[in-house]
Amino acid sequence: MKQLSDVELVLLQIIAESKQTSGYEINKLIEQRGYREWAKIGTTSIYAGLQKLKEKRLIQSDSPTDKFGKGPLPVKFAITEKGIQLLRIEIIDCLSSTRERDSRFDLGIAALPLIHKNEAMEALKKRDEFLRETLLHIRGKYEAQGGEKLPLHVWALFLHPMSLIETELQFISQLISKLEGGATL
Repeated sequence: MKQLSDVELVLLQIIAESKQTSGYEINKLIEQRGYREWAKIGTTSIYAGLQKLKEKRLIQSDSPTDKFGKGPLPVKFAITEKGIQLLRIEIIDCLSSTRERDSRFDLGIAALPLIHKNEAMEALKKRDEFLRETLLHIRGKYEAQGGEKLPLHVWALFLHPMSLIETELQFISQLISKLEGGATL
């Protein structure tokens, strides 16, 4: 049973991994690891998510007392024991019961007979182009951060979407071939 939103799950995982971190550091790590590519995590949702996690008593915040430089002191967040317990439950649930799927794409496939074959092929070619650009972008981030030398969980975080995109590109190629080969809608 899902008790955390995707944003809350990502934030809790990063805080647990970092032991103690600020919103700024979380935002930076989300960008580096490419979470925004698939989890729809904006800067505003980070701070709203942190607030929700505090309200649920899954994290606690601490403002450092020794100040260096200008600007406000960064608030540091740490996971609570309750947060650790819920995070473990959520991770096990994610790994055992969720699946990667773009339901809007599936709905489009189901509705193929309602458009002309040329429109379908043009749309699929655009999706192919979009996926190839996305794959290059993710692969670039993966390589820039160390590729095969990354810690296992970060390596997997990059390889999983790249593998899914590669498989979808194969599927789209097959579908376009069938349409070009005279398959009827």
